[in-house]
Amino acid sequence: MFLAFVFPLLGYLAGSLACAVIVCRVMGLEDPRRAGSGNPGATNVLRLGGRKAAAFTLAGDILKGVIPVLAAHALDVPEPALALTALGAFLGHLFPVFFRFQGGKGVATAFGAIAALSWPVGVGFALAWLGVAGATRFASLASLVAAALAPVLAFLLTGSALHTVVLALIGALIAWRHRDNIRRLRAGTEGRIGHKTTG
Repeated sequence: MFLAFVFPLLGYLAGSLACAVIVCRVMGLEDPRRAGSGNPGATNVLRLGGRKAAAFTLAGDILKGVIPVLAAHALDVPEPALALTALGAFLGHLFPVFFRFQGGKGVATAFGAIAALSWPVGVGFALAWLGVAGATRFASLASLVAAALAPVLAFLLTGSALHTVVLALIGALIAWRHRDNIRRLRAGTEGRIGHKTTG
């Protein structure tokens, strides 16, 4: 029972490691919260520091979702705590305690946590993102579609009501964090992948 309470907190603390900010500091780049789109995520780091910096950021954001959930799996933490650990890692990215609660949009960390929770759902999430991004070149639209699809996949592939609810909450929060992107998509002003204004 102790681990069931501890792991969601550990997930949140892991998620609070703002990889975009850390990578930019180490590589001598501008603070991604103050430059570019203002979003501390891999897309903005790509703009500020190029592919290498973005790759480090993306890998770190994914791993901080994967590692806490896999560790909880390894220690046979009960299923509800596993789902809450995944949610905790995601919330840590959105509201990082170590960085004044100024976090990113959480897509990469959500993917890592979802993949560790259920790899078939994670594969579906990734394929949806890649398919939409490849077809439209809109990272934001790809993220919104993948996030909306995740709870459906959880219901169909795992049959877990808890996983479905947690992934629906994650999807709703991703949509909320993309509200400016949604407005730009509707207005036809959203930047495409590789474009300077992509958020």
